Amino acid sequence: MSPPGGAPMPVEPWLSALPPHPEGPVEANREAPGACPGFCRSPPLMVAGGRVFVLPCIQQIQRISLNTLTLNVKSDKVYTRHGVPISVTGIAQVKIQGQNKEMLAAACQMFMGKSEREISQIALETLEGHQRAIMAHMTVEEIYKDRKKFSEQVFKVASSDLVNMGISVVSYTLKDVHDDQDYLHSLGKARTAQVQRDARIGEAQAKRDAVIKEAHATQEKVSAQYMNEIEMAKAQRDFELKKAVYDVEVNTKKAESDLAYQLQVAKTKQRIEEEKMQVQVVERSQQILLQEQEITRKEKELEAKVKKPAEAERYRLEKLAEAERQIKGEAEAFAVKAKAKADAEQMSKKAEAFKQYKEAAMVDMLLEKLPEMAAEISKPMSQAKKVTMVSSGAGEVGPAKLTGEVLEIMNRLPDTVERLTGVSITQSPGDLIHQLPLHLAMPRLKRCSDERTLFPMIPVILHQG
Repeated sequence: MSPPGGAPMPVEPWLSALPPHPEGPVEANREAPGACPGFCRSPPLMVAGGRVFVLPCIQQIQRISLNTLTLNVKSDKVYTRHGVPISVTGIAQVKIQGQNKEMLAAACQMFMGKSEREISQIALETLEGHQRAIMAHMTVEEIYKDRKKFSEQVFKVASSDLVNMGISVVSYTLKDVHDDQDYLHSLGKARTAQVQRDARIGEAQAKRDAVIKEAHATQEKVSAQYMNEIEMAKAQRDFELKKAVYDVEVNTKKAESDLAYQLQVAKTKQRIEEEKMQVQVVERSQQILLQEQEITRKEKELEAKVKKPAEAERYRLEKLAEAERQIKGEAEAFAVKAKAKADAEQMSKKAEAFKQYKEAAMVDMLLEKLPEMAAEISKPMSQAKKVTMVSSGAGEVGPAKLTGEVLEIMNRLPDTVERLTGVSITQSPGDLIHQLPLHLAMPRLKRCSDERTLFPMIPVILHQG
């Protein structure tokens, strides 16, 4: 079950809190791909130990043990190279290799879902098979006297086979060798056996001579019989070969006859089909011709009923639109011409006024720009969020100092204007406006009165008027 918010729940988080196993991870997790075939497939994720997140209902997890397994490999009554049955018991330590990704993948494919007991049984049967095979290729003396060689051979052969299953053989040791025929016990009595052997050899040699002579006679008899059978077989073979050649010739002629008949039938059918196709082509051509004539008739009918009236209506609408555009264009041209004429007359009057009142015109422009200049000078102060003033200990400190700095800039402004234009603005505002003609002074007077800055100049202007 997923926690609130849809986040995946961690799988077995307690695994990460355990101390590391002295022999490495004891369990491998295999995360299966998504449960939506053909849409969100992905290769399985294999984790040796540790933990992994799984999306419920979409993914699943399977586990496989990485513990070392101890196997008691016992082979009872196995015939050795000389046909002596003996029993051998070996001890093997095996485990699924979790550090090798290829071997882990092979083990997951072979044993996923199986218990340790089932895995042990499969490995035990494989080891026992190889142990029995090695015993069959060695003598009892070799197994009993050279146990190390026997163990190395079993280890080598079994390892190469089990590695394909993802299982590695950690060790193999020969534990016990015994037999039920007292063969091992008799190995200590080699001398006694040698004497008995010599006695049996003498007896066997006599029997051998008799058997050899009897065998020679039997061989000659059998040879004569076989030679007769060989001659008979040769005659039968020659007969079968010649019969096969004749059968091939007969079957060939028969097949050629059958093929010729089938070919003639196919040609006849093909000719009939071609004639049918020709008839269909002619019929189709006639149908196409009729359809083309019908299309031509419908086009002419459409042109007479729809296209001609539509073209006449379009021509009428185009003429009406053209007349409307012409009337609108003439009206706009007249308005533009009238506005341009008025602007030209206004500019001409301004030029004549500036020409007549040279210095007065300069004064007019200066008075017009003075409020803007004052606003630009004080603009940085109005936009400042915080003012920090530092004093060396002498002079004013505080708002009075700041105001004084602004007034100092304003006091330097008249000198700068006089150097640039030659007009002095240090005289009183009334004297400046007094220099202007009445039609220029009245707007300045109105602005100044609105701004409450030039009330003392009103008597002067009225006196001039």
